[in-house]
This record gives sequence, structure tokens and C-alpha cells, in this order.
Amino acid sequence: MRPEEHATWERDFPVRYLLVRENYDEENGRTSDLWGRCADVEGLFLDPPPLPREVLTLRGCPRDSVLARAVTRFTDPVRVLGDVELMIHPTDPSNDGPHRFWMLADTAVLAHRPTPGDPERVDLTVGAGVKEDIYWGCQQLPSSPQFELWADSLVPGGPVGCCLSIDGLFSPRPQRPAQPLHLIGCEPAEPLLAELRSPRSADDEVTELWALDRNGRHMAQYDFDFRATEVRPSVLGGALVDITVADPAKDWPWLAGRPTLAARDVREVWYDGVPTRRNLWAPFDERGRKEWHNLCRIGPYGPGVGRSGGTYHLDGQYATERAGLLLALGEALIGPGGSYGHCLDSVKDHLGGGPSVFSPFTLVWHHADVARAALAHDPDRHGSFFEQTVDLLRRYGVTVELR
Repeated sequence: MRPEEHATWERDFPVRYLLVRENYDEENGRTSDLWGRCADVEGLFLDPPPLPREVLTLRGCPRDSVLARAVTRFTDPVRVLGDVELMIHPTDPSNDGPHRFWMLADTAVLAHRPTPGDPERVDLTVGAGVKEDIYWGCQQLPSSPQFELWADSLVPGGPVGCCLSIDGLFSPRPQRPAQPLHLIGCEPAEPLLAELRSPRSADDEVTELWALDRNGRHMAQYDFDFRATEVRPSVLGGALVDITVADPAKDWPWLAGRPTLAARDVREVWYDGVPTRRNLWAPFDERGRKEWHNLCRIGPYGPGVGRSGGTYHLDGQYATERAGLLLALGEALIGPGGSYGHCLDSVKDHLGGGPSVFSPFTLVWHHADVARAALAHDPDRHGSFFEQTVDLLRRYGVTVELR
């Protein structure tokens, strides 16, 4: 289905969203059905609320682990761990299911003491915001769980220790308030009218909400579970309706991640079409810049397609974190709205050849000290993200001039 074919109607306001259902069958493969056109959607963009602070006790941490040594040393003990990833390993995956992945956000060490009866282990009491595994949560626990902890503040990209159990981890947590979606000024197509007349009680299909720009181009989409709770005449008048859709996070938590308020501001800039000027992303924070990168889908198709050689200039004055560095690199090589990769692995793919600017070429990196200084605090075992980027470019035959 071509979104441009459904992007206009005879009204005083534009179509900004399409409701779409994807279908799959062996004969036709993947096809899209139009369910409706909407003037707008309210409640789509939400910043996640801060996690409530909780007190947990990590029991039986090996005294010789990186974690225990860091927080129990007599001189300058580590008290702030930042985000700690928790991996819960099942003893028997065939019966207990896969690994669980939790997050202990903004973890702070409150106290430590020897584990009763075991001098080779310590108990750590911490404060943190607990983010449950959205697929398994605390409803289906392994029979003999093993807890492994990762903290980049201590060992970037690697485990720092383990524990035998965690007091308070599986406590019941209050449910967040329901956050429905409101489809405003909706013109239902026949499949949606049929659904509204006779809702299917066990419909496990995902509905897609396509965001369009002024020209009818598909900018982005949000997938959700369509369960209408109210249909009423639209506040925009005419034959349109407004539809309230139940919170997608209730039964399908993996569909709960909505675009942020920063994403809404970014999409407003892109609504007029693919940007044609550089650095329009610069005023946005890191979340906004990541959304900007998500919209950069014209790359690698642009000036210099499938061509090596030449000199390109990277304006690095706003490359203050990873997303900003990658955006600046994409604009240097592809142009505004273009992407040269969402991570260093995809940058490497572009450098290797194909429909893109590929090595050898010369990259003049202006204001290189901005990224060098800003990313110095974000290293892993291979160095800072700035150093890794420069090293990757040079290893693949790019002449990088840092200015």
C-alpha cells in the first residue's frame, strides 16, 4: 500500500496518520490494508515516568568480585553504580524458560555487611528504580535462579559479579495509570467499521499507526493492540469519529514503548519533508537526536551514491554524544536527512562498499575536540566512542583529518 494514495481528503485539515493492518499469506506475501485515516492522535507521545525508588538487598555476593571489592574497599568506596543490568539465568531453560533481563536504574549503595555464616560473601543493600523484564516480569520465575550483575561504571560491557538472591526484587509494584490513545478525526475504512460493529474478542493482530509528513511520505510508525473502548462523533465535525483505544501496555507490554515528547518535536520539524539544511537536529537533547536518526531513512541514497574518493567535511561542533556524532557523520557523507549508520557496525558496512560513499575518501573533521572531550566519559575496553569511530574510519582506508 502506498501511503501517498491515502494522504489527502477534501477537508480543511490534513491527514497526519493512517491506521494500517499488515497481512501475510503464502500466495501474496506481505500486504497492507488501510483501516482508516486520522487527522491526529492524542496521547501517543509520552515520556516514561521515573521509576519509584526501592530498597533491595543483594545477598551472597562473592567478596572477591569486582562489585564487592569496589563498594567495600576502605579507601574511596564506590557508592553510586548508575544503571545496573541484572540477568537472571534459569538453571534448566527447558523447564524455566529463557534468561530474564531486568534493570536496576540509578543504583546507589546504602550499606554492606558480611553474609551470615559465609565470610567469603557480602550482602549489599542498595537503592534503585526497578524495571522488570516486560516479557516475564515476576510472574514466571526460574525454579533456581542465578543472578548476574553488569555495571558499565565498573566494567564497561562486562559482568561485575553475582549474588545468591535479591530481597525485594519480586515484590508487587503499583500499576501505572492507564494511558489510552485518542484517534481524532478518524475516517474508518470498511475493515475498521467491521471491527467497530463487532469487535473480535481474541484478536492478536498488531495495528500500525503510520505518521505522514505534509507530502504523504511515511515518516514513522507505532505498533499497538487495537481495542476500541469508545467511539463518538468527532470534535472536528462532519462524518468523522473520535476513537479511544485502550492502553496497549495492559496486555501486550512489549508494545508499550511510545515515542517520547522529544520525538513529537522532532517529527514537527520533519513534517515539512526531509530536511535540506544541516544541523537542524542540534537543538535537541539526546532522546530527540535518537528520534532524528530514526527518521533518517533516505541514506545511503543521495549525492555520492556508490562512489569512493573525494573530500567530505564533518561539522563536529554539536557532536556531544553518540547520536550527535553519527548524525554529523551522516550529514557529512550523505547530506541532511541521510544516515551513514545507527551504530559503528552499520558504519563499517557502509565503508565496505555498496550504494553509499565508501572508502577510500578524505574526511575533514572540524571541531574534533568537541566529540573528543564530550565522549571521554563514555569509554569501554576499546576506548571512547570518538576514538573507536576515528580508528574504524582509518582502518577502512579513510584519511581522517582532525581539526
